[in-house]
Amino acid sequence: MGGVSDDQACREFLETIRVGDLCTGTATEITRSHGVAVTLDGFPARPLGVVGPLELSWRQHPAAAVKVGERITAEVVAVDLDEGRVGLSMAAAENPELWAFLSSLHCGEILTGTVASIERFGVFVALDDGPGHPVFPGVGFITFPELSWRRFESASDVIEVGQRVACEFLQFDTWNGEARLSLRAMQPDPFQTFADDITVGRVLDGQVTKLVPFGAFVQVAEGIEGLVHLRELAWTPVTAPEDVVRVGDAVTVVVTELDRDRRRLTLSRRQVSLDPA
Repeated sequence: MGGVSDDQACREFLETIRVGDLCTGTATEITRSHGVAVTLDGFPARPLGVVGPLELSWRQHPAAAVKVGERITAEVVAVDLDEGRVGLSMAAAENPELWAFLSSLHCGEILTGTVASIERFGVFVALDDGPGHPVFPGVGFITFPELSWRRFESASDVIEVGQRVACEFLQFDTWNGEARLSLRAMQPDPFQTFADDITVGRVLDGQVTKLVPFGAFVQVAEGIEGLVHLRELAWTPVTAPEDVVRVGDAVTVVVTELDRDRRRLTLSRRQVSLDPA
């Protein structure tokens, strides 16, 4: 009976809590995954609050964000009555304006801003309508694949610091407190335009752009490259692509596979010519 009474008291306590509320409590345990169990004020019987590893802090390393016995304030991000648990975010409580802004964004929304920094792992964008970030140069962040549909060697080939940009919002990165953005989404996908006019079996002229152990990449249109697998480079067995082609070589190929969803073009040089046998 005691257990039932305790569970009922827990449920009644949790029913008073809403997502978005600020809760205070004491850190009770640090889990192996660096999450934190919290005994909430008003219910000392057992820890009901859980701060996930992604919700600890944007300002410091998770291991340094909180210690057992420390008092914390966190925002409620989820309430699970069946499990008897409250999901908490210290990051949201530390940066309420930023969290509210990021939480209000919708996938596909267009955001404008200025390129604040180009780093080896991506590009930061200071958003026009967003608050500043407590750690990074901008709240917006573009990963390299989302910069352009076309292949490039350096981010500076596509974008520069101080440039004005309009990007599509992809998701709220709760780990870093960022708005993940896509610059390439603002431009038509050249692969889809190419695929509108190309079918399997079409013969194309192209130029070898890159050699890899398993074959060669060939550019067959502006910004469009396809892979010629090693076995499709020649009728005779090929050990390495450089045995038969070099970067810069003009080649004739035939389309053997066109995958719109994966944006993948597979080509054959072997099937263009007749079997020498």
